Formats: sequence, C-alpha cells, structure tokens
Amino acid sequence: MAQEASPGYAYGQLERALRTASSTKDFAVRRRARAKAGRWQAVLAGMADGTLTVGSRTPVADTPAWVTLEVAHGGFATGRYLAEVPVRPAELAAVPAGTPGSTDRERVNLGHLTDTGLAALRAALATEAYRIEVPEDAALPVVAWLLDHGHAEAALDLLAELRPLLHRLRLAPLPGTTPRPAGALVRLSTVGEVRETLRAATTKPAIAAMLETLRVWHPLYDRLVALWAETVDGELPRLTADGVTGGWPCRTWPADWGSRRAQWLADYAAATARHRASTSHRQPKGNFARLYRALRLCQFASANLTGRDVGWIRRALANTITKHGEAGSERRAALRAGQAVVAARPTHAELAAVLAGRLDAYPGDGGLPALDPITEAGADVPAHLVAKVARALEAPAEDLVARGVITSGDVLAAVLPQITAQLMAANVEDERLAALYAQTYAAFRRRRGLLLLGLEHQVRLEELPWIRVLEPFRARRPDVARAARHTLTQTVLLALGSFPQAILPNTLVRELGALAKQAGLPMPLLEELAADIFVGTFTDKWRTAAATTSRVMAGTLYARYYDLPDERQWAEPRRRRPWRTADDFAAVCEARAGRRRRSVAGNGMVIEQSQILTTHNLATLTETLDLGPRLAGSELAEQAFAWVVRRMTVRSAGRQLVKNVAYAWRQGIFFLSFCGEDEQRAAVARLGELVTRAGAAERFGPAVRGLSAVLEGARFSPDGTLPDGSGRRLLGWTTGPHWCR
Repeated sequence: MAQEASPGYAYGQLERALRTASSTKDFAVRRRARAKAGRWQAVLAGMADGTLTVGSRTPVADTPAWVTLEVAHGGFATGRYLAEVPVRPAELAAVPAGTPGSTDRERVNLGHLTDTGLAALRAALATEAYRIEVPEDAALPVVAWLLDHGHAEAALDLLAELRPLLHRLRLAPLPGTTPRPAGALVRLSTVGEVRETLRAATTKPAIAAMLETLRVWHPLYDRLVALWAETVDGELPRLTADGVTGGWPCRTWPADWGSRRAQWLADYAAATARHRASTSHRQPKGNFARLYRALRLCQFASANLTGRDVGWIRRALANTITKHGEAGSERRAALRAGQAVVAARPTHAELAAVLAGRLDAYPGDGGLPALDPITEAGADVPAHLVAKVARALEAPAEDLVARGVITSGDVLAAVLPQITAQLMAANVEDERLAALYAQTYAAFRRRRGLLLLGLEHQVRLEELPWIRVLEPFRARRPDVARAARHTLTQTVLLALGSFPQAILPNTLVRELGALAKQAGLPMPLLEELAADIFVGTFTDKWRTAAATTSRVMAGTLYARYYDLPDERQWAEPRRRRPWRTADDFAAVCEARAGRRRRSVAGNGMVIEQSQILTTHNLATLTETLDLGPRLAGSELAEQAFAWVVRRMTVRSAGRQLVKNVAYAWRQGIFFLSFCGEDEQRAAVARLGELVTRAGAAERFGPAVRGLSAVLEGARFSPDGTLPDGSGRRLLGWTTGPHWCR
C-alpha cells in the first residue's frame, strides 16, 4: 500500500496559528499568524478534495514538477504557485496594442515575445537591470537569448513546454538590479531587508509608559504639588508616626495663583491628548489624581471644595513631600535629575530608527561594506541592534561565523548559494547569460523543499526547462572545477570547525552536492531522514557511503566504539533492484537497531544506525577532500564533547535533546579518531573532569566510562554495555525510556 501523509500535522499547525492569531495583542504577529492559518487551510482543503497529493514531488494536480510552489512548514504544498502573481499596471502598459491572450498575465507574457518585448528583454540582459525573484522569472529572457543567438528551434521547444501556463505564471523578471557580493563575500540579508526590520522595531508598552511618566507626568506633577503647596498656611504637611502634621492647604492664595492654575490645566489637557502610554497619573486613589481633581473643582479660592477634599489635598501633599521632598528642594531635584538621565536615553526603537536612517545612504538591494559607519557614530548601540545590522554585512563566511551572524549549518547553507551561483555560472561563456544563470540558481535555492515519501527526490535545477535548454552552452572549465573544489573544502572545514557538534543539515548537504558536481567530485552525500515518514528503505548511495566509512575508519576508535562491519560486507550486489534500493544495507540497520515493530522511535533507531554506518557524510567528505590531516588534533572533539556536557546539565532531557546529544557525541568520537592514542586518552580524561564539574556524572558517567574502556581495548556486548556493566554505548533513539534521562 502506498504511504500517504496524514492531515493530522496540518490540523495541528492550523490550530496553533489560529490560537496565536486570536490571543496575541501584537498586530504584526497576529497578521503573520492569520497568513499562516490561511496557508494551512489551503493545505487541508487541497488534501480533502484531492487536488493536493502531499508526499509527491508533483503534489499539485496538473502541475509540472518545475513550478515553484508555496510550501508550508514541514514540506506541505498549499497549492499556490509563487510565480502566479497579479499583473502590475506597468506590465500591462508595456504590452503592444492588439496582443492576444485569455488573461492579463498571458497578454503580458505574449507581449514579451513581440519585437518590442524581445528588445526590452535583450536590453535588460545587457545592462543586468532585472531581478529574478522566483526561477520562472528567467524563462522568457532565456527565450530572448536563444533567439538572439540563432537557436530558434530550441526557443520554440521551450515555449511549447511553457505554453500551458502562460496564462498564469510570471515568466519575465522584475525591473531593478540585484547586486552580487564580490568574490567570496556573502551576506545574510540585503540592506533594504535590515532597514525594514529596524523601522518595524517598537518600544515595549511598559518601557514606553515608564519613559512617558519620567518625561511628561513627573514634571507636571511637581508643578501641581508646588501650586497646592503655595496655598498652605504654615509648615508644609508631612507624615509622622502620629499621622499628618503641618499646616493646611487652601488657606492662602497668591495673586497669580488662578492664572497659573489655568495654565497648568491647559498643559495637562494637551499632554493627555498627546500621550497615552502611561496611566500612573490616572489612578483614582493616587496622589496625582486627587490633587488634579481638587484643582479642577477649585475655580475660585476653595469655594467648591469640601472639608473632605481639603483633607485629601493635605494628605496627598504629606505623602509626596515626606517621600520625595518639597517641590524645588535639593532632595526632589536630585531625584528628578537621576530620572532625567534615564529619560534622556534613547529607546532601542529610537536607536533602531537612527540606524535605519543611516542605512538609507546604501542601495536597498545590496549589502554593507563595513559596519562602523552605521553602528559607531553617536549613542552606544545595543548588541542586538548591531547584530541586526550585521546581517547585511558583506564579508567572508568565516568572518560572519566569527561575528555570530552565521549561527548554524542551515544559515551557512542560506548564504552559500551567493558563492555557488557564481561558480555555476562561470562555465557559461556569454557574460549576459552567465549573470542570468547565477540569479536563477540563487532563486532556485530559495525554493522550499517538499515533503517526499518513498524514495523520491527534490526537484533539481536541471529540471527547469529554461535551464535544461542551456546545458549545451555550459562548458566544463578546469579552473572553475578547481575553484569549486576549493570552495567545497573550505565550506566543509568551516561547518565542521564552527559547529562540530551538529550533523550537516539537509540544506547544506544539497549545496555541498552542487559544489561537488561542479568540482567533478561525485560523492554519495546523504540527507537526514525523517523518522515519522521513514518506510524502511534506502538507496544504493547509503551502501556506497557505508563502504567508504568502513574503509576510512577501519581500526579507529570510531570503528571499535560503534562496531563497524568490514568493508567487504558492502560489496556491490550482482543484480540491480527496482528503484536501486539497498535492501542489504536496510537489513543491517534493522538488525543493529534491534527493532521489533514499526513506530516513530523504531524508525529513529534504524535511521541512527544508518548514520553511524555512514558517519552521516563525514567519512565520505574526509576521503574525497583529503581532510584527515586537517582534522588531526582534539580541538573539534573537545568542542563537541563540551557541547554535550552543557546540554546534559538540563534538568529534563527530552527525546529531541537526547537525540542531538547522541549525534554530537558521535561527531566527537569521529574527530577524536584522527588523533594519536595519547591525545585521545588526554581528551577523554578532560571529558570526565568536565562531566564531574558539571554535576552530570550520575546521568552521563556510563557514557564516559564506556568510551574510556573502548579506548583501552574493551568491546561492547550486543546490548551496548560493557561486560562489567560499568559503561554504556550512547545512542539517541530508544523505544522506551532512555537510560540517561
């Protein structure tokens, strides 16, 4: 029976989005939640009526695989085409009169194929004055290039393939430019994106209320206290152990008191109209509110005030004078001076607006050559705002890692296409076509991956019809291959050196695969499989990677710890099976996992064994790129182990945490395997000390003792324990409670 995706996940996501939309007070969050809810409603509607087949590489009915789809979290297609957007007035205005078409979009697309339209496309290609937002934007420019270079037959074949969707998809680029970082520089965001984020910054309501109180209401309050104090006969009221002492208000009335009263009320009314963040002055039983109400009643002398009103004025004056001093006193002035310093500091939102203003001097679709002109002038800029600006900084990837801009392998994968696109395009001799190819590649890499069941693979770049037709015009230049190999090697070393505790994420694995292909280094690079949709099958590349691992890691600490099989076990079978499935590899993973029934946890155990047997790409990359000498040394292993210990100090270790800890532990052992035995012993000894200092010996001691024993020649029994029971092999997945939880 074919595996199908359950709508339960989509229902859960819809419920979460609706709950957020109905509970949050933040308008921006509410808007995003409503949009997310709309996407999940589309997913569920499509699954219900059969127009969506979630799990297929062509999930939308009657839609080619190359069409860029809107994809919700988890790989669920919503059914919407990202290139199906409303026609802009400027597009229609450029369409020659009499151009046919059943829709405005079809008329616009066909207008690009007229003499005028083709001339405009050629001019855009010549000046690079265009932007490719989704890959489909490059389709008609490729047609124009083919026609311009005498390849009319190829252009017509391409148009025939595009024809069924001419009435729906935007197939030409937007006007504008897309500056590319120079050389090996990358950026995480454009200046325009960062500027928009900064301008959207707001001050938290509590902070805004505090600052308003300090800047507006305290000065008004001090004037109000001074007005009433002028009406006191004798000593000003104060609080003592016996109650309120001192003179009574409303006994003396300076000649200009009435005019100053009127001015204060006018100032208060104006402030109330402009400032609404704070409510401290409106608290009914507060001193401010009592004195204000009395002032409103006291239109002439104290004729409208009762004895009770005067008593409350006296009590309010006593409260504030006792606590803060008389109006104009040194004590009160010192308090207000300190508060004024706080009030004078710009808020983070105000600083963000200043930074956004400085960014206006730079093109919105480009990057920043340096941070100093933006962040160092004027007031001190908080670190989190500097970090936001740094997202637009153009710099080598390793510099962005050091600055904390690139924080994971996934983020590294997001910026890598800026380099890869240039390498991919470098094989195209025509400069105009090369620039178009680079933008198309970058746009293609922004496509979100689909949830795929079985052994289906994501859509590849060469499946785009307008890219496939260009293959004859791409050479295989040795200098480009060498550059791709260098970039591949440096990227792998950067990922491993910066995030040694983390397996290479799928996004990065795909980008490394593109670089490897460009470098002429075919490798069986493996993506992480999802336990909840795993059906127990693997393709041949898993067996190939396992054979590489057994060969590269033979005799090492890693091989002994995980009891790797001999390389001969992975000899190629005589017959090819349908779908190129590696059934023998799957059988070994099942046997090592000891799985007895299918479940998410059971699937996870099998997948973890597949990662152990293949080192999840590390051995393949190490052999192909000759990284062994560059991995020698215990630094990477100790970084991974230190990460493990920090995570194991979490009081409640859930399944996801234990899984990640086990994966990091495996990476640490892999790196340690490239060190000499003395260095290995020293690193494991330091690991034991670190675990003890962290107070994790009870929880994690068996794993350390197991590693130490294997280092000294011991072997685990089939159940993953030492013969004396003192140590254990650490794995992440179990079908029952985990021993280190």
